[in-house]
Amino acid sequence: MIPFRAPLEDIHFTLNDVAEAGRIPGWDADLAREMGAHFASFAEAEIAPLDAVGDREGCRLENGRVRMPTGFAEVYRHYAEQGWPGLTAPADFGGQGMGAAMLAVTSEIFSGACHSLQMVTGLVPGAIRTLLNFGTPEQQAKVIPQLVSGEWLSTMCLTEPGAGSDLSRIRCRAERSGEVWRITGEKIFISGGDQDMSEGILHLVLARTGGEGTRGLSLFLCPSHRTDGTRNAVTVTRIEEKMGLHASPTCGLTFEGADAEIVGEPGAGLMAMFTMMNHARLDVALQGVAHAARACNVGRTYAAERVQGRGPDGAEVTIDRHGDVRRMLDEIDSLALGARGVAHVALVEVEAGESALADLLTPLAKLIGAEAGIRAAEMGMQVLGGYGYLSEYRLEQTYRDARITAIYEGANGIHAGTLAGRMLRHDGGRCGDAFAGFLGREAAKGNAESVAHCRDLWLAARDRVLAAKDPGPIAHDFAKLTAEAMLAAVWARIGRAADRHPDPERIARLAREAARRAPILARASAELIG
Repeated sequence: MIPFRAPLEDIHFTLNDVAEAGRIPGWDADLAREMGAHFASFAEAEIAPLDAVGDREGCRLENGRVRMPTGFAEVYRHYAEQGWPGLTAPADFGGQGMGAAMLAVTSEIFSGACHSLQMVTGLVPGAIRTLLNFGTPEQQAKVIPQLVSGEWLSTMCLTEPGAGSDLSRIRCRAERSGEVWRITGEKIFISGGDQDMSEGILHLVLARTGGEGTRGLSLFLCPSHRTDGTRNAVTVTRIEEKMGLHASPTCGLTFEGADAEIVGEPGAGLMAMFTMMNHARLDVALQGVAHAARACNVGRTYAAERVQGRGPDGAEVTIDRHGDVRRMLDEIDSLALGARGVAHVALVEVEAGESALADLLTPLAKLIGAEAGIRAAEMGMQVLGGYGYLSEYRLEQTYRDARITAIYEGANGIHAGTLAGRMLRHDGGRCGDAFAGFLGREAAKGNAESVAHCRDLWLAARDRVLAAKDPGPIAHDFAKLTAEAMLAAVWARIGRAADRHPDPERIARLAREAARRAPILARASAELIG
């Protein structure tokens, strides 16, 4: 087994020198380095060793409660004691008020060390943000400190057996009963729906309070325990058997008149929930990046030690001296670095308040990050050959864990449809115009011929998509073209900033190859659109 190592230099490079995090008010790059180093030490020493244990043991359901694998509760206690749950929470509630960009540093490291544990803990920042935006002062004062302290973890309860991506089909109902609301219904695929690490769980539940469609949905706070300490009427019916993420309990939950409080106005639940979902989508993008970076580290380390075959002089060589292996290693490296750059650019746009561009980049970053993680894990297995297929180096687990990122928080096909539909048509096409403007600005900078070429292809393809009566059949190819154009822009930035990375030769080499390939890949997608 090759131990996990956090890719700190790459993270800080793309965040500061590529995504230009200095645009964020109050951003402190030196503090980010310090915080990143602290969390990396904790993740490498305590979190990462749980990953194989969790994959092997999984979670179990005993007497209606979920039991986490060996060691998870203790490491979560250390995580909470060090103050990590409150990293982005305001100081008024006991948090550190660091902002989403700082969270991006720790979140990627966490996912690389143990995606399963990150999944169970990772919804807390989104829950806090939702409460800050839509909750009452009383709700904020009551709930946020418990999330910050780690006493509570949070879930996001949307999906039902008959309502997956189509939330208008939700049937879980909430009815007012005096001073409280009572929720009745079933939810499925709830990550961390129960666990034995935190004292309590805050379920954010989307339930129907009105008529049909999404306008009848409201958001509720439904704690696992009532104010008198008794358990609320929320029952775990099962833990799903999954391909990966074995240590993340994906639960079926039944609400049987469970006590709850409404968040915001009745019928405005979807707007509030999207606050949490958009945070989660960028988090998923970085989960994919984390898997790609892990595959890169394992592949490079193994290839530098594995002796196989001979070089031109007849002497035995390690496999990283073979051209095809070098090609695969560079592609894996590029997948991680490029997808991270896209996620960081999207994050900075969100934090800087560039709403139109940020609206488009958020689903695009999720799509690119997910595909990068899956492809890199698969290619990493190929580098290791037979050993990649075994569990010894655990790249097969990386592949199994990464595969979900293309499915949850909106399947990649749904995001492709959004890019070819709402993003080009809503509000006069402002999101598409913002993206075209972004590409134009990047194309006007130095070393950006590939960006200009991709922008021309993208503009022509946008016209064809807008002219289509049904853009669905070409949405996938348009999303690929959009991704290639975005990656071309990011790689142009990476190339210009290469000298600011500790390994400038590696960065410049990858950027040159990306610039060579971008127009070819973009043209292929454009031609498929017609």
